[in-house]
Amino acid sequence: MELHEGRKGMPSLLSSQGECIASNITQLIGWTPLIELKNIAKKDGIDARLIGKIEPYQPLSSVKDRSALRLIEDAEEKGLISPGITTLVAVTSGNLGIGVAFVAAQKGYKFTAVMPAKIGIDKQTLLRYLGAEVTLVDVAKHGFKGLLDKVEQLKEEIENVYVVDQFTNPANPDAHFKWTGPEIWKDTEGKVDIFVAATGSGGTLTGTGRFLRMKNPSVKLICVEPAESAVISGGEPAYHNIQGIGPGFVPEILDTSQIDEIVTVTTHEAMDMARRLAREEGLLVGISSRANAAACLKVATREENRGKMIVTIFSSGGERYLNSELFAQVKEECVNMNMAF
Repeated sequence: MELHEGRKGMPSLLSSQGECIASNITQLIGWTPLIELKNIAKKDGIDARLIGKIEPYQPLSSVKDRSALRLIEDAEEKGLISPGITTLVAVTSGNLGIGVAFVAAQKGYKFTAVMPAKIGIDKQTLLRYLGAEVTLVDVAKHGFKGLLDKVEQLKEEIENVYVVDQFTNPANPDAHFKWTGPEIWKDTEGKVDIFVAATGSGGTLTGTGRFLRMKNPSVKLICVEPAESAVISGGEPAYHNIQGIGPGFVPEILDTSQIDEIVTVTTHEAMDMARRLAREEGLLVGISSRANAAACLKVATREENRGKMIVTIFSSGGERYLNSELFAQVKEECVNMNMAF
């Protein structure tokens, strides 16, 4: 594979001679398609190209599949972990944990996910189904520090623990520098003008942005964060309901020096965009994806961005949030409909 070509994933099977059969699930992590939001752009009278990268096409439906694989491969390359011996531990809101869980299952590692309690029941269910142990922490009471304290406790209780740390390990943004960035550059023919991404761990924005800037220094990088907890903008951490982003601190791997602008999005704006994407574009994507799309709309309406290509990430699939506020109204409607029978 050529340097900066990206990870081919599923297309590698189609380009091969003979059998088109993946050797294992990790071979399918990689390339995902771009889609243009033409209906929303037309309805809103936007004279800019809105492009989303559909990461639900990953094997377990999330951009975090990329990070999970690279974080584990990096530890293997350095001789830090061994299948059947090492227990992997990670702090996660769900998607990184699910990525680690299926890669760990394929490679033969045990895995324990440390998660905030009372959110992401769908993700907790998937983690348990994939064979992971799930340890919950009341972050409303103990904050993010409570999650880190639980990790330290597990390191004392379990032998041969390796912490898969998406917030501090450079292998996380490296996944996007090696794979996500090159894919976007190639598939847009280098026409991307603005890259917009919400930050959870900061890996996607940092790695993808670094590659795009290497190819074209004039590419503008925009960071998206919850308006209710705009810590990168200098605000105070607070509760919000946009799962997967805005952890309440500035992650170590987030390269803030390359950020040109920060756009904040409220939970209401993200939820409203969720419904628009589903009903106007037929796209069923997750909550942070909707925050990205909402930020893109704000940027696209500016006069200086007429005719420009704005690319963002649709980080995960919507089915993973069926028990969240996102689907609460329609879920109640469906329950009420069935009460008649």
